[in-house]
Amino acid sequence: MTHQEPQPPVDPALPAEPDRPGPGHLLHTAAELRALPRSSGGARAVVMTMGALHEGHATLVRAARRRVGPRGQVVVTVFVNPLQFGAGEDLDRYPRTLEADVELAAAAGADVVFAPSADEVYPGGEPQIRIAAGPMGGLLEGASRPGHFDGVLTVVAKLLHLTAPDCAFYGQKDAQQLAVITRMAADLNFPVEIVGVPTARDEDGLALSSRNRYLSAPERRTALALSGALFAARDRLAAEEALRARAACAGHPAQDRAAALAALGEDRAAADAHAVAYAAAVPPHGPSVARAAAHAVLADAALLDPPLVLDYLALVDPSDFTEVPDAYEGEAILAVAAKVGTTRLLDNIRLLFGAQGTTPAAPGGAASHTAGSGAPAADPATPHPHGPLGATR
Repeated sequence: MTHQEPQPPVDPALPAEPDRPGPGHLLHTAAELRALPRSSGGARAVVMTMGALHEGHATLVRAARRRVGPRGQVVVTVFVNPLQFGAGEDLDRYPRTLEADVELAAAAGADVVFAPSADEVYPGGEPQIRIAAGPMGGLLEGASRPGHFDGVLTVVAKLLHLTAPDCAFYGQKDAQQLAVITRMAADLNFPVEIVGVPTARDEDGLALSSRNRYLSAPERRTALALSGALFAARDRLAAEEALRARAACAGHPAQDRAAALAALGEDRAAADAHAVAYAAAVPPHGPSVARAAAHAVLADAALLDPPLVLDYLALVDPSDFTEVPDAYEGEAILAVAAKVGTTRLLDNIRLLFGAQGTTPAAPGGAASHTAGSGAPAADPATPHPHGPLGATR
């Protein structure tokens, strides 16, 4: 017999630490989820998806894992929500890859994958009572897909009740979705922290999405115009701000400086000085410049084969998703939606306008919003990590 060290006696008055599920533990019912042990002192994070997981979702799971730590619990939901698909949309076409989803979620740090059936989420059929997204839900995506955000908020509310998390993680690629979920949590007093995670992109700049798999090689080349338009707006704003900064620090009037340089025959420097003078003389017009730069890229893409068919390009206030005026100061979201072939794609970037300059929003990590907060906070303008709810769409 091998020697065994004596074990200390177990105090029956102390509760035993519950057994934790292994990575990627798969559950299908709310009863199984309620019975799932939760470590004492550990928080639970949820990442809501519609499946067909990719690196963007893995980014969300890893962010959730970092947030709750080794004692916490990360639950990934996989549910293709019928309520957020409109007439003629791709509910039946949406990819179902549950086995691969479980593997990816486990590798990224998820403890549990909750994959309920439609009957489990909506017992008795479609619910008679739903959550309305309000005015914000009727703009942009809501205008293109009526009722979409009502379906999103209804399933998010149900999944928040079923999973009972301390914090929930969503991708900033679906900026309007993140905004309406954040607003719902605040307005309806959900005891959960909503966390936005930046958009993940492929090396070519295309935002990660489950729908990218539908793109042929020529369609993907055309689709790059979405991120290209956003980056063109960002870069044009940065160039304009650089000119304004140089005009502000010039030691004498820019017009005099231009004349002096021209007299020396420095034509290139004179042209540069003229641009500085223009930047100093013209009122800030960053929003219009951003729109124009993005529209130029999208207009070129409309002539490609296959063409990009623009749905909308909008520069909006993150608090309510209304279009901002040319004199706007503060953070704004430049959002675009378009079709390439039969595939509809979304993308966005956050930009900052104001007295301190017209620049991309400062880089950072996940943006966190408690249920008492308003609109989502800033995310980096480049490169961005992503994730969905129902909207790896």
